[in-house]
Amino acid sequence: MQRKLCLLTLGGLAALFSTSVFAAGGQLDLTGTSVGIFAVVIFVIAYLLVMGEEYLHLRKSKPVLIAAGIIWVSIGWTYMVNGIPGVTEASFRHNLLEYSELLLFLLVAMTYINAMEERRLFDALRAWMIRKGFSYKSLFWLTGLLAFFISPIADNLTTALLMCAVVVKVAEGDKRFINLCCINIVIAANAGGAFSPFGDITTLMVWQAGIVKFNEFFILFIPALLNYLVPAAVMHFFIENRKPAALYEEVEVKRGAIRIVLLFLLTIATAVTCHSLLHLPPVLGMMTGLGYLQFFGYYLRRTLPGSLARKRVMAEKRGDEEALKRLGSVVPFDVFNRVARAEWDTLLFFYGVVMCVGGLGYMGYLALVSELLYTGWDAVYANVALGVISAVVDNIPVMFAVLTMEPEMSHGNWLLITLTAGVGGSLLSIGSAAGVALMGQARGMYTFFGHLKWAPVIFLGYVASILAHLWLNADSFNVFG
Repeated sequence: MQRKLCLLTLGGLAALFSTSVFAAGGQLDLTGTSVGIFAVVIFVIAYLLVMGEEYLHLRKSKPVLIAAGIIWVSIGWTYMVNGIPGVTEASFRHNLLEYSELLLFLLVAMTYINAMEERRLFDALRAWMIRKGFSYKSLFWLTGLLAFFISPIADNLTTALLMCAVVVKVAEGDKRFINLCCINIVIAANAGGAFSPFGDITTLMVWQAGIVKFNEFFILFIPALLNYLVPAAVMHFFIENRKPAALYEEVEVKRGAIRIVLLFLLTIATAVTCHSLLHLPPVLGMMTGLGYLQFFGYYLRRTLPGSLARKRVMAEKRGDEEALKRLGSVVPFDVFNRVARAEWDTLLFFYGVVMCVGGLGYMGYLALVSELLYTGWDAVYANVALGVISAVVDNIPVMFAVLTMEPEMSHGNWLLITLTAGVGGSLLSIGSAAGVALMGQARGMYTFFGHLKWAPVIFLGYVASILAHLWLNADSFNVFG
C-alpha cells in the first residue's frame, strides 16, 4: 500500500513538472505549463507578503528567500524529470555571480556610511540644522535640497532617514507639516539617487552591467531635479510660515570622521577607475576601498590611548566633568562592527528578488514580457509604464527584469528606464525603500494615505522629468547601447 502511494505521488509530481516543449539549445519553455504557473503564483504570494511588511511586521527578505528556493527547486526537478539534469546549474551560477558582485559593492558602501554615522558626522549635521531655528518653509526646502544632493553619494535610504530625524525633532509633533516634509524628502532622495551610480541599487545595477557609463548618469541631473522641484513648489504653498523654537544640541564629531569621508571618495574613485579605464568590475575598487578603511581603523585603534590622554588633560584643566565622563566611555573603532550593522534584510531581499526573477526568466517569462512590452509597444511607453509599476512593485525586480530581458533599445531609452525606475517609486509611500523606512520612523505622522493624497502632484513631477529627458537628451535616442 505504501509502495503504491509512493508511486502515485512520484507519478503526480512527474506529470506536474514534465513538459515536452523545448526552446533553443535544449532549454525548456515552461511558460504555459503547470510548473511555470506554479512558480508565478509563488512569486506573487511572496511579493504580496513583502508589500504587507508594514502591517505584518514580517521582514521582506523572508518570503522572497523561500520563493527563490521553491522556484529553482521546481526548475531543477522539471529538468531532471525530462532527462536533462545539470543544465540549470550554469544559469543559477550566472545569477548568483551577478548578485555577489552587487552584494559586495553595497556592503562596502553601507560600511562606509555606518562608519560616518558612528563618527557622529550625521548627528553633527542634524544638530547644526536644529540650532539654526529655521522657519517651517526654510526647513522644508533645506531638508529636501540636502536629501537631493546627499543621496547621490550616501544612498537614498540613509539620506531620507537623516533628514526625517531632523524634521521630527524640530516640528514639535505637527503631523501635517511632518507628513509634507517626509513626502518631500522621499521624492528628493529618490530623484537625487537617479542621476548617480551610487544613489540607488537600480542605477548601480545599470552601471555594473556596463550599459551606462559613470559620467553618462549626470545628464539625468536636470530631469531628476525637475522631478523633485515640481511637487515641492506646489507643496510649498501649503506650509505655514511660522518658526519653531530653536533647540540647542551640542554634538562633537569623533576623531577621523572627515578622513573617513575622504577615504570613501577615494574608494569611489578607485571603483570608477577599475571599471572605466581597466574594464574590471567596480566591485574590485570597492573591496580595495574596504582595505583602506580597515587600515585607517587600525591606525585609530593604535593611536586612541594617546589621543584620549591629551583630551583628558585638556578636560581636567577646564574642569569639564561631562567631557571626562564621555572620554571614559569611548569605544575603539571596529570596522567589522560597521559591517555587521549593514542593512542585511535589504541585502538578503535583493538575493531573493534576483534569484526569483532569474528563475522566472529561465522559465521563459521575461522573454514573454519583453515581447509584449518592447515589441508590442514603443520602448518609451514601455519604460514610462514600468516606472509607474515600480511604485507598486519594488524598482529592484523591475530593473533586474529589464536587464535580464536585454531589449534592443537606444541609449536614451536605457537612461529613461534608469530614471523612471528610480523616481517612479515616489508615487506611493510603499514604492521605495526610503518611503517604507520613513513610515516606520515617523509612524502615525507620515502615512500611506497621507502620501497618496499628493500622488497627482508627484505625478506632475514624474511627467516633467520624462519630458525634460526626451527634450534635453533627444540625440541619445538615436544611439543604440
